[in-house]
Amino acid sequence: MIDVLIVEDDPMVRELNKRYLSQIDGFQLKGIAASFQEAVSFLREQRIDLILLDIYMPGRNGVELLTEIRRQNQSVDVIVISAASEMDVVQKTLRFGAVDYLIKPFEFERFQTALTDYKRKQQIYSSNRNISQKELDFELFQKKRAPEKVHLPKGLTKSTLKLIWSSIRSFDSLTFTTEDLANHTEISQVSIRKYLKFLEEIEVLNVEMAYGTIGRPVFQYKLNTNDMNVINQYL
Repeated sequence: MIDVLIVEDDPMVRELNKRYLSQIDGFQLKGIAASFQEAVSFLREQRIDLILLDIYMPGRNGVELLTEIRRQNQSVDVIVISAASEMDVVQKTLRFGAVDYLIKPFEFERFQTALTDYKRKQQIYSSNRNISQKELDFELFQKKRAPEKVHLPKGLTKSTLKLIWSSIRSFDSLTFTTEDLANHTEISQVSIRKYLKFLEEIEVLNVEMAYGTIGRPVFQYKLNTNDMNVINQYL
C-alpha cells in the first residue's frame, strides 16, 4: 500500500480528497495536515510515500513546504492539488520534484489518472530489474509517438476495452485471472475472455496456466510491460 498525507487547509477540499482517495485501490490515508507546521511535525513522526499538497495555506505555503522537504532530503513524492495556476508556482513545484499538478477545481477522472499513474511508476521502480530504453521512454517520460488509430476486431467495443484496460492497470498484483477482472468490472467472464484473448494476441498480455487447490487449471494473465503502449492505438 502507498501511504498518503493530505496537506490542505480547506475542510471541504480535504473531505473531497479523502473520498476520492478511498475510491482508488492501493492507497491508504495516513494523516491530514492543515498547515506547514502540522505537515512538518507529521513527517518527523511517520514515513509517508506520497503527499497531496495544497499551495495556498495560512502562514508558510505549499511551495515552502516542498522546499523544506527537499532541504531535509526526505524520500517522499508530492502531487500538487491547488488553485494556484501561476506559471512560476507550477515551475517551482516541478523543479522541486512534484510528480503531478492538479488545478482546482478538478474532476475525479483527473485525480484518478494522477494516482494510478503514480502507482504504476512505483511498481516499475520497485521491480528490481533492468529497464529498456523503450519502456523507460514510454512508461516514465511518455515520449512514444501516438500511433495511428486502428479498428478493433468485430464484437469488441472501445468503451468496454477502456474499462477493462483501466481495471487491469489498477490491480496491485502483477498477475490476475478472468474471475478477478470480471469481479472488478462486473462484466461477464465470457465477454472478459474475448478481450483478454485480443490483448494476448497484440502481445500486451502474457498468459500462463496454473492449477488451483482442487487441481483445475486457471489461466493467469500478466502485463507485458515492454509492449503496453501497443494498446493506445485501440483506445
